Order: sequence, then C-alpha cells, then structure tokens
Amino acid sequence: MLRTVAVIVQEPVALFEYGVIHEVFGLDRTEDGVPPFELLICSPTPGVPLNSGNGAFVIAPHPLSAALDADLVAIPGGPAESEHLDEVVRTLLEVVARGGRLLSVCTGAFLIAATGLLDGKRCTTHWKHGAALAAAFPDTIVDTDVLFVDEYPVITSAGTAAGIDACLHLVREEHGPAVANAIARRMVVPPHRDGGQRQYVAAPVPDCSTDGFGAVLSWMLENLDTDITVGDLARRAHMSARTFARRFADEVGTSPHRWLTEQRVLHARNLLESTDIGIEDVATRVGFGSATLLRHHFGAAVGVSPTAYRRRFGCPDQSAAAVPGDPGSTLVASGSST
Repeated sequence: MLRTVAVIVQEPVALFEYGVIHEVFGLDRTEDGVPPFELLICSPTPGVPLNSGNGAFVIAPHPLSAALDADLVAIPGGPAESEHLDEVVRTLLEVVARGGRLLSVCTGAFLIAATGLLDGKRCTTHWKHGAALAAAFPDTIVDTDVLFVDEYPVITSAGTAAGIDACLHLVREEHGPAVANAIARRMVVPPHRDGGQRQYVAAPVPDCSTDGFGAVLSWMLENLDTDITVGDLARRAHMSARTFARRFADEVGTSPHRWLTEQRVLHARNLLESTDIGIEDVATRVGFGSATLLRHHFGAAVGVSPTAYRRRFGCPDQSAAAVPGDPGSTLVASGSST
C-alpha cells in the first residue's frame, strides 16, 4: 500500500514538477478521507540549498538513503546528467529491488532510463525532449503521444501538469477512485484528462520552399477546401500520377495524401482556436467535406475530437460553439494502457 513517498531533487530543481508531487502527496487531506502520506525530500547533498532559478531554492533535509524503503520514489524534472548520477542510479535500483516503485515527471525520465529499468519498455517525457531521450537510451520505447505510461514498477509522465495525471493514476490504483477524486477536487483538476500530448504540440508551418514541389505545395495550401487528387497534382507538375507520387515522397518525405491531410488538420486547428464557426463549416473549409470525416482525421492526428480541442484552446467566448452531435472525446487517463 502506498504510504511513504520520497522525492529526489538535484540542482536545478524544477519547481512546478516538484510542487505537483508535493501537492498530491505532501498535504494533509485526511479530513477529506485521504489517507496520510509521509513525504521525504531527499538529495545527494542534504541540507545544501538547491537553486531552482529566479532566486528560489529548495533544501532537502534527507539523504538518498532515506528513500530506500519508500513505497514510491519520485523524480521531478531536472538534470539529465549530474555528478551524483551513479549514486542516484544505485538508489533507484535498490528501491525497486526492495519492492518500491518509481515515478518521473518530465525530464525525470532520463534519470530513470539511466538505471536500465526502461530498456525494452514504453516510457514518455515532455514531447520536446522525446527525441533526445530516445537517442540517449535507444533501448527504450519513447511514446510522446501520451500523458503518462505505467510500466510496472515505473511510471513516466510527460511535461509539467502531466505529472498530476500520473500521480492521481497511482493514487487511484493504490487507494481507489474515491481517494483520487477527493485529491483532484481539492486541487481543482479533473481526475481524468482526455487525450494525450499531441494536442499540445505546436504544429509546424509547412515548408513550401522545396525547389521541385514548392509551387505545387503552395497551390495545395491555397485550395485545401477543394477535392484534390494525385492526378490533379500530377497534371500541374506535368508528370504521370505514378511518377509524381514517387518523386513527391522522395522530396517531401511523405505521400501527397498524407501531406494534404496533415495540412487540413492544421488548418482545422487554427479555425477551432480562432473562430466560432460550426464543426460542419470547419470540415467544409478545410476540405474534409463532413464533420464525421473531420472528427476521424482530427482525432487520429491530435488525439482529441474537434469539440474537445476547441474547448481547451479556443477563445473563451467560443466555448459554446460546439455542434450538437459531436460526441467529443471519451474521458480516459492516457497512458494507463496510454
């Protein structure tokens, strides 16, 4: 049963990620039916102020040895490398050997990956650092589409607030949904969040400067709302459809159909964020033709429905622009299976 939680901090301390763990496990909420947790703040350099930037410091009162018998050891985002790396790695391995679990928030996944416990297993981190994690630890399976991944005995979570999702998932697993919901209510956060990280990834502006296909790409962007076939594009490029598709893939890096779908989804994201037009109208303007087709492609690319995306990222006065019949997204804790 989860009772004792140790947090290992090193300089520079990521305050928000550290605060997430403290908020879930470090406050007395027994009056709400939440069991008491013992929270131990540990460091390779106990008693030494650890800089977190902007003049703020964290002082860990406990050495790493205090974490050895904890039920859970949490690693907030912090340095991927440190002079104490070997000592931290040995501590984490011993915690697991004694039956404890590990949880990382954001870049804390780098420290856990250094133990080898993630070799051959799925894990996640902030989408911005996913490629670096995969390059540093090629035996891991990095999935940056999700909010967290539970690969017993390790839970890795994505950037910043995704640590809340991972912590509440663990509380729910160990103490049941009523306890997790009580903590979520006090924190004023949803006990489950729909979707994954994809909805938060900034979509890149397409590069239409390619010498061979620049003009074709620009024309496609200007005519997203029309029915575009590979044959149409091939005729504009004065090629056969087969040659065009092959050369397009070689030069652009993907098929004409996939590139066109990606740009239609990107345009839909922009419209959902900046306008209050209905979902059917969005579908027509971006070239999907129907709300059903838009939902299919949008959900596959972004991880949530158009209506859920607009609720989250649209201007406040556009929140009521949802179209009846759009089912939104099923509320799931991405990572629990994601």
